[in-house]
Amino acid sequence: MHDLKIYDVRSVPGDSAFLLDDGKTSILYDSGFAFTGFAVAENIKKVLGYRSLDYIFLTHSHYDHALGSVYAKRYYPDAVVVAGEYASKIFAKDSAKAVMRDLDRKYASKCNVFEYEDLIDDLSVDFAVSDGDDIRAGDMIFKAIHLPGHTKCSFGFYLEKNKLLLGSETIGVYAGKFPVVPSYLIGYDITMQSINKVKMLDIKNVLTPHYGLLDEKTTQKYILDGEKSAYDTAQGILAVLKKGGDVAQAIEYFKEKFYYGYVKEIYPVDAMELNTSIMVNLINKEFLGE
Repeated sequence: MHDLKIYDVRSVPGDSAFLLDDGKTSILYDSGFAFTGFAVAENIKKVLGYRSLDYIFLTHSHYDHALGSVYAKRYYPDAVVVAGEYASKIFAKDSAKAVMRDLDRKYASKCNVFEYEDLIDDLSVDFAVSDGDDIRAGDMIFKAIHLPGHTKCSFGFYLEKNKLLLGSETIGVYAGKFPVVPSYLIGYDITMQSINKVKMLDIKNVLTPHYGLLDEKTTQKYILDGEKSAYDTAQGILAVLKKGGDVAQAIEYFKEKFYYGYVKEIYPVDAMELNTSIMVNLINKEFLGE
């Protein structure tokens, strides 16, 4: 990896936060929940010591990926938060922050955390990127890759020198020995287009949200499995709907297929059910026109 080191700085299952460091410049890739924000910042401090955190790259605007950035900024106020232009607009909306706050508190209570400092109103982006923009981080140059599908604001960050992609959940949620979990909340077709976009890149490794760095063989399998899982799941949900099933039955199909083991550990049930209901409605509309 050309002297680039990657550290897992997560605090609880479900967090998504990894630290990249080439010895000169450090980047936090996603930042975890609000209620784990200070714990993640402490984990970063254990790695960096007296050095600064330089950048925070956010893959999208969901609470489990973005809220910890505010807490990291309390430790490292000069860190530059990088995210898509649409994410920056979402962060400016009080209604969006209210939804994120509610979801964060619900998951915090499941982790037996009932009191923590709420800094969510300070959530913001310092450097908003568009597709194809270059981000110079010390000696590293990342290209911002817009990968809509999971969300409208989903981005990956490609370090060509290392053939490394900081991945996006649009490809699918990698879960080790378990199936790749599809999570397209914007659309099926646009998700497949984004996966094809990733397939065109010269990639040796993917750093995946919630899981970590994949080796070369696993990387290629993950991308192909993500594509197949997206297709197979759409077909499975369609089969349920065509037999007269409703959204609740389609969610049960999804749960039986994916919601166990590591996936159940990292994916809050309320978020899973909400996201899956959105997927079902999208598939109903895109394939059946209903």
